[in-house]
Amino acid sequence: MKTLKINKLILLLIGLVAFNSCVEDDDFNIPNTAVVEPVLTGSTIEIGSVAGQLAQEQGNSALDYSDDDTIYTYPTDGPDQFVTGYVISSDEGGNYFEEIILQNATENPTDGIRVLVDVNPLFIRYEVGRKVFVKVNGLSTAISNGVLTIGPKDGDRIGKIPAPSENDFILRSTEVAAMIPLAIGVADFTDDKTNLLIELNDVQFLKSQAVGPTALSYASESFDQFDGERTLEDCTSGTSTIFATSTFADFKALSLPEGKGSMVAVLQKNFFGDEFNVVVNSPETIDMTGQRCDPVFGADFQEATDNTTFNTPGWINFAEAGSRLWSEDVFSGNGTARFSAFSSGDASNIGWLITPSIDMDAQTGEVLTFEMQHAFPDAGHDPMEVLYSNDFDGTEAGVLSATWTSMPFTKSYIVDSGNWFTFVNSGPIDLSGVTGNAYIAFKYTGSDTANQNMTIDIDDVKISVQ
Repeated sequence: MKTLKINKLILLLIGLVAFNSCVEDDDFNIPNTAVVEPVLTGSTIEIGSVAGQLAQEQGNSALDYSDDDTIYTYPTDGPDQFVTGYVISSDEGGNYFEEIILQNATENPTDGIRVLVDVNPLFIRYEVGRKVFVKVNGLSTAISNGVLTIGPKDGDRIGKIPAPSENDFILRSTEVAAMIPLAIGVADFTDDKTNLLIELNDVQFLKSQAVGPTALSYASESFDQFDGERTLEDCTSGTSTIFATSTFADFKALSLPEGKGSMVAVLQKNFFGDEFNVVVNSPETIDMTGQRCDPVFGADFQEATDNTTFNTPGWINFAEAGSRLWSEDVFSGNGTARFSAFSSGDASNIGWLITPSIDMDAQTGEVLTFEMQHAFPDAGHDPMEVLYSNDFDGTEAGVLSATWTSMPFTKSYIVDSGNWFTFVNSGPIDLSGVTGNAYIAFKYTGSDTANQNMTIDIDDVKISVQ
């Protein structure tokens, strides 16, 4: 029995020795994660140069973000070139997947690009602020999902850099910079600001989505498919945009913040590339603890009926001259208030559309905003005025005897006369000096016989508190 135990002990010792002799010491060492500044084998180029190269391939002087067919491929041979940028996206929270968003500068950026990589996760090596070099030789660039994108060509689209080739194409610098987001408003969104880290101030989620029994999570509702899309309102301009969260994000079940405040995010486009999306790396970049700026007054005309006289309760629809009144219109499910002198047969059409009475003493710092679109513009003719009165008696008989003050606003037919049926925001109209019970009037002046019969649509009228 003792001999048997001794033999087992000897066999165990021999096995341990043999096992240790077959294992390299390095297999047990902690991996070396230190980043060494890469030695580039070629020259560096800016993200703007990539955009310029694609624009040239499109046949344009500036990049056409609606052209998602044109692809430019960098030659494989020839001198190596590396596009440089700073990482502004992170997949740590699950809101990004197999992509890195780069911008050209740590502060006041002007260009951004999306790099597709078949690797997950990426944040361990490419944290926000990390400077990287992307070797473009053999890669292709195009507009994909509405934004400038680079990766290997995959048929007629941009594919992902394969995982085994990641280190061949993407090199990390030792530099990790503090990123200063670009402070802009929703009304400032333009295609060339996509793929940039932005800061939005004085924003809030739609009240029906963030407050009360109907409050939503970021992206865990039964109707959320792929992305949860929520409406983000800009209290300064009165404009809104889509805040998108992946249904794979680890914070998808958190409730939307109820208040008003700020956020740091990346400006993107949706899957179809036709609508701006705001995307955060983490909800920690959102600070919405301030008092909401919900409208003191609001009208979106969603109860409108197509091609009927405007009859929303409380509003006054008055014809000062001619037979034409304001009407209702519905296009693609969106209701508007409309006026056009076309086919009225009148030498003069003056139509007033006046809001119900609004108590301007119940709050301070009021701002009026609305959306306006036009069609069939007449050269040199300006048909629209927006006015307020605080001595109007609220009757049709009192419209012309009241004192009305005209207020300037952004007019769609002046901004771009050829861009028909596209809503343009009025911009903030200061009402902070208006007191008492006030009325807002939309006044159209035109003529059918003088060919001054432009079509005007008004929507999303709001008076908010700043």
